[in-house]
Amino acid sequence: MTYEQVAADIVRNIGGAENVESVVHCATRLRFKLYDNSKADKEAVKKLDEVIAAVESGGQFQVVVGNHVNLVCESVKAVLGGTVTSTSKLAETKKKEGILATFIDLISGIFTPLLGVMAASGILKGILALSVTAGWMTSTSGTYQVLFAASDALFFFFPLALGYTAGVKFKGNPFVTMAIGGALVHPSMITAFNASQAADYDALTFLGVPLIFMNYASSVMPIIFSAWVSCKLEPVFNKVLPSAVKNFFTPLLCLMVTVPLTFMVIGPAATTASQFLAHGYEVIYNSSPELAGLLMGAGWQIFVIFGLHWGFVPVLLNNMAVMGSDSMLPLLVPAVLAQAGAALGVFLVAKNQKLKAIAGSACTAGIFGVTEPAIYGVNLPKKRPFVFGCVAGALGAAVLGYFQVRVYSFAMPSALIFPQIIPPTGVDMTLWVTIFSSAFSFLLAALLTVFAGRVNQEEKTEMS
Repeated sequence: MTYEQVAADIVRNIGGAENVESVVHCATRLRFKLYDNSKADKEAVKKLDEVIAAVESGGQFQVVVGNHVNLVCESVKAVLGGTVTSTSKLAETKKKEGILATFIDLISGIFTPLLGVMAASGILKGILALSVTAGWMTSTSGTYQVLFAASDALFFFFPLALGYTAGVKFKGNPFVTMAIGGALVHPSMITAFNASQAADYDALTFLGVPLIFMNYASSVMPIIFSAWVSCKLEPVFNKVLPSAVKNFFTPLLCLMVTVPLTFMVIGPAATTASQFLAHGYEVIYNSSPELAGLLMGAGWQIFVIFGLHWGFVPVLLNNMAVMGSDSMLPLLVPAVLAQAGAALGVFLVAKNQKLKAIAGSACTAGIFGVTEPAIYGVNLPKKRPFVFGCVAGALGAAVLGYFQVRVYSFAMPSALIFPQIIPPTGVDMTLWVTIFSSAFSFLLAALLTVFAGRVNQEEKTEMS
């Protein structure tokens, strides 16, 4: 079946193109925002050959299709044509979404387009850290400097990237919001921030109001709030300005109002909030790291099922921006690898060749951080493998919590994350603890699944 046919079948079963407000994709899912969810036939979508699962969560209708999701998404957009994101009378009667659904939709919409390059940049940072630790290169060599620039560029200029995606999500001009993000990390502003740290600093003002300079490189929250303000101002300016001049006067006014407002109010307030969030998380984590590991290890894949895992992304990214490291991300690795291990267990005991093939490929994808095929295609339908994965993930994450393992750059929770565990001071025990705990969770889930599968087969043999 061609991707075009798959896309056409999906769109037909979710109420047609006129019912689709927008569509984006993450690693394995198409994330539809529909005008009327009641028009979508979830069971019909699930029965399609190329569809692994269909889930309604966070105000989105999510269709899990696997690693070729980007190709399916392009075909879906072709099927939708000009109808996607267009206005519709259905929008007027669309039910108001809950706070949680709105938040999840907002976060996924802003961060999903950046997920692939974020993971790639983080992996490259980890490889460089490993290379320096192993003595393969020095941090002063030209090779290191070039590759470090490649790995660090996205995170240093994060306000630009988030400015664009936030502008798209808030339905404003994304190039205006990207320019606002650029102002936050402009060399002149960074120079002003560095100067403001000196004891004899003479404060700069904007129209007589003192400016508060902060380091916004790698920041997350300030640009999101600023982009929201700009996108709210944009339709106001468009409404009052003559059509002959609004194409350039609206962006002009958005920049002239939002950028100063960001440096005077939005930026400092958002930065203070982000610091409270980061330190608040640390207080909760440090009160019982082992309990945090148990809860995150057991619950992470449950969050993935309902799409709630996106709510944690800003927290861990904010932790890295504020404190330079994060303790949440390591706790997710055993949870991910345990589901891959459970899929391996199904592969080893399955007699059905189709199930065996699905479980084998799902295990491989899970090792590299994509667990939806394992969850929806293998473990959840079989029930016990999913439970075994959650139990094994909880035990492995509790060990990581006990040793208070941290990551120093972003990566997908997978077998590729281990270089990110290496601290700036060089390899220490936490790297080996992470490798051991992750392998333990993987093997425990596989062994429990194999044991339960063989017991089940023996019981069936005795009864026949």
